[in-house]
Amino acid sequence: MPRLLGKDRVLGLDIGGSKTHAILADDGGAGFGANSTGGARPGGGGMLPGHGDAECTAGSANIASVGPEAAASALDEIAVRLGADNSGSHGIRTVVAGAAGADTRDGRDRLAALLSRRFPGARIRVVHDTHIILAAGGLESGTVLISGTGSAAWARTGDGREARAGGWGYLLGDEGSGYAVARSAVRNALSEHDGGLPAGPLTAHLLERTGVAGPAELLDLFYRNPERRYWAGLAGTVFALAARGDRVSAAIVDDAARHLAVIAVAVNERLGTIPASGPAARPVLLAGGMLVNQPALAGRVRGLLEGRGLTDVRVLDRAPAWGAVKLALDDATAASPQRHRQVPA
Repeated sequence: MPRLLGKDRVLGLDIGGSKTHAILADDGGAGFGANSTGGARPGGGGMLPGHGDAECTAGSANIASVGPEAAASALDEIAVRLGADNSGSHGIRTVVAGAAGADTRDGRDRLAALLSRRFPGARIRVVHDTHIILAAGGLESGTVLISGTGSAAWARTGDGREARAGGWGYLLGDEGSGYAVARSAVRNALSEHDGGLPAGPLTAHLLERTGVAGPAELLDLFYRNPERRYWAGLAGTVFALAARGDRVSAAIVDDAARHLAVIAVAVNERLGTIPASGPAARPVLLAGGMLVNQPALAGRVRGLLEGRGLTDVRVLDRAPAWGAVKLALDDATAASPQRHRQVPA
């Protein structure tokens, strides 16, 4: 990767609990063309500004999830892989990072400090990851519903009012997330064991996937290895069995969908955006690995939301990091109004 000396760039970061996706974009105004991360969304939103110059994925830079040292190491890796590790010639004017769990000023400030040390002179903004998802969907207002390793809902109205629900973390919530689905499967295995019942299909598959002998060993593994990414990665087993008609797995999937629908409805009720129809209706954007990659879950959530009056439900078809790029380009433009950018309609 060549050095960026003399070039103006913006950096968009999507910082999740398990990985960080970084996109370095030219601050020159070409539209987002078709690329491996997703093109313009048909039917709305239009093209987002910016031309993807380079991108990479590294470990999580979420301080709350991995601690400051691992977060700093992930950002160092990103800077090197993007050729932006020379503090005197990185060429990055603006950095926007969307981070899961960036709810407090202290949390945002800590991440911003790490970014400032790696990209000195750049304008730094840290937002909650729901903000970059809405931008990635080409929307100014609407609802973002996330189900990945964790879960959360966030909504913004056209006049700038906002509301959030969920996103409490795996110890207090995150119902409807990949972690919660796997946790429900573990609970089912323990419940069968307590009742003296033989292992059902879900328990049998869970024991096979984890490589343990029985529910007691599964319990030990759950507490010995509390890594959320590991357990969230087992959620696919539940969905696969639900698709094959397993009653227990189907109930867990339905429960996850109901929890997700509840928090999406909650933020809209708090903002007074239900009921709404026609031009007043704002979209609900489904995002996160669970909702994007598990059509059965997305379909069930869609049905539940439509039953509550939220009829414009879409699945995000672009990596959220592109939303961070868009916000970074917007910030760069606002800071330099004399620069005129040609943006495709």
